[in-house]
Amino acid sequence: MTKSVLGWDHYRTFLALLQEGSQSAAARALGLTQPTVGRHLDALEAAAGKPLFLRSYQGLLPTETALSMRSYAETMAASAAALARAASGDSETPEGTVRISASEVIGLEVLPPILARLQEEYPHLAIELSLSDAVEDLLNQQADIAVRMVEPTQGALVSRRIGGIPVGVFAHRRYLERYGTPKTIEELSSHRLIGFDHQLAYVRDIVKKNPDFANIRFDFRTDSNVAQLAMIRAGGGIGMCQVDLADRDPDLVQLFADQINWPLMTFLVMHENLRMVPRCRVAFDALSEGLLDYLRATPKSAPQTG
Repeated sequence: MTKSVLGWDHYRTFLALLQEGSQSAAARALGLTQPTVGRHLDALEAAAGKPLFLRSYQGLLPTETALSMRSYAETMAASAAALARAASGDSETPEGTVRISASEVIGLEVLPPILARLQEEYPHLAIELSLSDAVEDLLNQQADIAVRMVEPTQGALVSRRIGGIPVGVFAHRRYLERYGTPKTIEELSSHRLIGFDHQLAYVRDIVKKNPDFANIRFDFRTDSNVAQLAMIRAGGGIGMCQVDLADRDPDLVQLFADQINWPLMTFLVMHENLRMVPRCRVAFDALSEGLLDYLRATPKSAPQTG
């Protein structure tokens, strides 16, 4: 008896089952019928020769075998998406799809006008913007271009150093009127502070360079820079944000501008195999120019007011 050959559709279903936790939810996510998802799962388990999921009242629980397969299926998914983007393009003109990865705050607050101008100039260029503070793997082509806050070390990547985006400490004027303006860094401990839930790489770098911040307790914690910025704008406390973003709101006041002004080093990165692909080349150049303009327009500091 000849075994059936499993294709990408089966592994796409496998990933959806891992992510959704049930056949019905996976079917909805993929736009398939539940019987089709069931047949895909039966074929996957037959090929593996063992169960991939345990059925329970909580839904489908992945076995160790399923978990060990996950990274390979995710690589297939990234390759399939990259293949679709490559097929959408043209070897002579900038058209097709470009996938760009950036942090939430850069993607929401900085990139939209840059990307709008890019698509005005190249109307046949489609943009996929992945907003995440996790670093997408360019080597596995999960994205074509990435805006990163850490310098890439892989030799197969092409990077352009944008420079250090100034980050300072800010509070809304309303918060300062109610609770007072701290005069020293030590006085921050008596204020409501907005910060990170986990000590990410660049947060550790800040703490290393500024030991006074090592033991600071945050009263509002989130790893989302966008949520932190929203809380500062709402008058919820004192927190860090990019100086240019704060400068857009006249009610945000920079504190300790002469003592705290951290450069957030920024790099634009893509795989070297894409550097001559028209759709990627024009997007890379437009992002580089736009981010450099953003950096040049950023005030070096904002005055502290009491």
